[in-house]
Amino acid sequence: MSSQDTKTKYFVHESSYVDEACEIGEDTKIWHFCHVMKNSKIGKGCRIGQNVVISPSVIIGDYVKIQNNVSVYTGVTLEDYVFCGPSMVFTNIVDPRSEYPQCTEDVYIKTNVGRGASIGANATIVCGHNIGHHAFIGAGSVVTKDVPPYALMYGNPARRHGWISEAGDKLEFAEGKAVCKRTGQKYILKDENTVERIK
Repeated sequence: MSSQDTKTKYFVHESSYVDEACEIGEDTKIWHFCHVMKNSKIGKGCRIGQNVVISPSVIIGDYVKIQNNVSVYTGVTLEDYVFCGPSMVFTNIVDPRSEYPQCTEDVYIKTNVGRGASIGANATIVCGHNIGHHAFIGAGSVVTKDVPPYALMYGNPARRHGWISEAGDKLEFAEGKAVCKRTGQKYILKDENTVERIK
């Protein structure tokens, strides 16, 4: 048997735990064996897969999809429409030691994942490196530096291998301009490290 909060209209499977003082938006679904910890904020329309941990004070935007076996640690912020593939990894301390624990929120290093970004299965995001909006991180990649918006990144360490549209098509630039084949959206290459969508 599963449960649904009748006031906020979100769904939590009976095998999952949601601590007090959390905020969960309308139509969000939290599936089997998850733990949403205190003071977390999850937006509306999110899908939280099996065996996901949301640590204290994490902020998750609207329509975010987090696949199975992901831990979103304190210090991580996911903006609207972020996709986290199965078993991808966030970190929040660069020099962890079991003998000398660092367990207070003020020591956690922040990571922000921009709107519409996708992170592939089994990728690792080393803390303190932000991912720009609509960037795409390939499966198994290890991100060790900031990722610009619309960047297509993969490898270990992850390197840029082109640019990708908001809809997920690889962009082919000619004379600094590109068009998404799926949507017709237009993009410009402002310099070798900057792509912008033309409004």
